[in-house]
Amino acid sequence: MFLENVKIAAQAIWANKLRSILTVLGIMIGVASVIAVVSLVQGMQYNISKDLQGIGSNFFEVYPDPGEQRNPFLQKMPDLTVDDAAAVRRGTTFVKQFTPIYMATAQMKLGDARHQATMYAVNETYQEVTNHWVEHGRFFTPLDEEGKKHVCVVGPEVVDKLKLGTEPGGKVIQINNTAFTVVGVFETKGGTFGNNQDDIVMIPFSTATVMFGSENMRKLVLAFQMQDGSDIDLAKEQVTEVLRTRHHLKKGEPNDFRIIAQEELMKTISTVLMNVTMIMSAVVGIALLVGGIGIMNIMLVSVTERTREIGIRKSIGARRRDVLIQFLIEAIALSGLGGAIGVAGGYGLATAARFGLKKFVTLPPVHTPLWAIVLAVGFCAVLGIIFGIYPAAKASKLDPIEALRYE
Repeated sequence: MFLENVKIAAQAIWANKLRSILTVLGIMIGVASVIAVVSLVQGMQYNISKDLQGIGSNFFEVYPDPGEQRNPFLQKMPDLTVDDAAAVRRGTTFVKQFTPIYMATAQMKLGDARHQATMYAVNETYQEVTNHWVEHGRFFTPLDEEGKKHVCVVGPEVVDKLKLGTEPGGKVIQINNTAFTVVGVFETKGGTFGNNQDDIVMIPFSTATVMFGSENMRKLVLAFQMQDGSDIDLAKEQVTEVLRTRHHLKKGEPNDFRIIAQEELMKTISTVLMNVTMIMSAVVGIALLVGGIGIMNIMLVSVTERTREIGIRKSIGARRRDVLIQFLIEAIALSGLGGAIGVAGGYGLATAARFGLKKFVTLPPVHTPLWAIVLAVGFCAVLGIIFGIYPAAKASKLDPIEALRYE
C-alpha cells in the first residue's frame, strides 16, 4: 500500500510538472542557499583546520598590538623586534626555536614577465617552526644568513607567473630591482581569505635588514616553536613577563603585544564561521517557511481538484487513514523533491561562486558535509509533514457520497 501511494504521488507530481516546480521553488531556493553557505564556510573551516593542524600544536605567534583602547590608525604600532624574540628564547624554558617574520610587497620580474607577490623575510629555521617545507631545491642556510646572501625561495604560483620553467633553481630574478638567485620552491599549500601561500617569495632576514634598513625591522611578527609537551598557558605567562619587562610596561598598563596560539586561533575561527552559518541558516529559514506555505496551498487545491477521486476511493473501501497517507506522502514527496534539487543546486552555486570570485579572493575547495545534506533533506521532509497534514486531513474527512456528487 505504501509503495502504491508513493507511485500515485509521483504520478500526480508528474502530471502537473510546472505547478509542482513552482510549488517547491521556495524550498529549492532556501535549501540551495543554506547548502551553498554551509559548503563555502565548511570548506574554509576544513582548509584552515588542515593548515593549522599541519603547523602543529607547539606553535604560537606574537604580534605588535596597540591595544583595544588605542587607535592603530592614529598611533604608530608598538615595536616588536628580533631582539625581543632572542630575549624570549633566553628567558623562557620552552622555546625550541623561532623566526622573525617581516612582510612587504615585492615587485618581481624575469625578462618580460612581471609579477607582484607577498615577500617574507625570515631566518633559516622558518621551515621547522611553521612546518612549511621546500619541495624542490633547498631553503636558507646559516651561511646565507651570516653572509646576507641574495637568495630566495618562491611559491609554485610565482614559478608560473615568472615562467621559471621546470628547473627554476639557479635562475636570477629581480625583487624590487635587486637581483636574487632562486634556490628553492615551496610545496603547494593553497590559500584562504585571499592569503595565497603559493604566491610568495622569501628572502633571508639579514638580507632584508640591509635592503630596507634596521628601523623598518621593528614591527615584526615573531613565530615560535615550543618543546614537545610544553604547557601553552605557562608559555604565554613567561612570554608576557619577558616582553613586558623589555618594553618597560608598568603594572596596570596594557600589553603592547598579542600572543596567538594555534589551538586558540582554530577555536576562534571555528566559532566565527559557525556563527556565520547559523545566522545565514536562520535568515534562509524564512524562505523555507514560505515554501512550506506554498505546499499547503497547492495541496489544498489538489484536494479540491481530486474530490471525485477521493469519493471513488472511499466508496470502494479506502479507509480514512489510507486517504490521509496518500496526500501526506504527496506533500512529503513535493518537499523532498525541492530539497534534493536544492542540495544539488546549492553545491553548484557554491562551486560557481568559488570560481567566479577567483580573481578577487582565493577560496578553498567547496566542502559539503554529510550532516548538512541529511539535515536539509530531513528538514524538508518534516516541512512536508507539517504543511501537508492539514490538506491530507481535510481530504480524509470528505464524505464519499458528497465527494461523488462534487462537480
